[in-house]
Amino acid sequence: MHAVQRLFHYRKSIATKPFKARGYNVKRCDDCRIALDFCICQHKPQCDSKAAFLLLMWDDEVLKPSNTGRLIADLIEDTHAFIWRRTDIDQALLATINDPQYQPFIVFPADYANEQQQVIHKVSDVKLRNKTPLFILLDGSWREAKKMFRKSPYLANFPVLSINLDSQDERHRLRKANGDDRLATAEVAAHILRSYGEIAPAEIANGDLLDLWFDTFSQQYKAGATVRHEVKIDALEQLIAYNNESLTRRTD
Repeated sequence: MHAVQRLFHYRKSIATKPFKARGYNVKRCDDCRIALDFCICQHKPQCDSKAAFLLLMWDDEVLKPSNTGRLIADLIEDTHAFIWRRTDIDQALLATINDPQYQPFIVFPADYANEQQQVIHKVSDVKLRNKTPLFILLDGSWREAKKMFRKSPYLANFPVLSINLDSQDERHRLRKANGDDRLATAEVAAHILRSYGEIAPAEIANGDLLDLWFDTFSQQYKAGATVRHEVKIDALEQLIAYNNESLTRRTD
């Protein structure tokens, strides 16, 4: 059980009433949070990464079955997850971001950085000095993320990693063409991994592998929704093919 799954079960255990988001009556897998008949857990690919992620999540975000933060933890072993609180800050959160093995980066638009914060656009702009990059993602709605950024003084001295999605980013172009240029949390993490330059077992960039995992989640999530959606790509088929190729490479 990874960090986001543990946080989900903790948050669920202290809830005073059922969380009734859209599709709350669907019987879901406790791990992937997709309708049981469309569960993707058996298809989860292996990923070897030297990056680390920390998800700072709005209180009820971890309960949403549509949340994609868990997809990062599915693939990146060194992933941490905490519920954001304005006060009564989790001491484990502070210990993690101040752990000397990590170099934290807050992933957020440069325009919101304070005057003292260093702003970078790629990890290679900073000398890591044998430290593991820890990418901090503020997981919530845009309004919630802005509040977390402004109201978390313990993050104020870390560099801001501001992602540039240019015309070469095919996923971003497709979203803009569809009138939605905002990426899901997992897609942001995939972009970071892609720029970090890691390669997965079957010679695919780790960022592309996370994108494929996200596409598979999205496809199966929609397929299991109470209101059916048209599926335009078969990401699950692509993922199965990838897993087969990856297994072949590991056994050769």
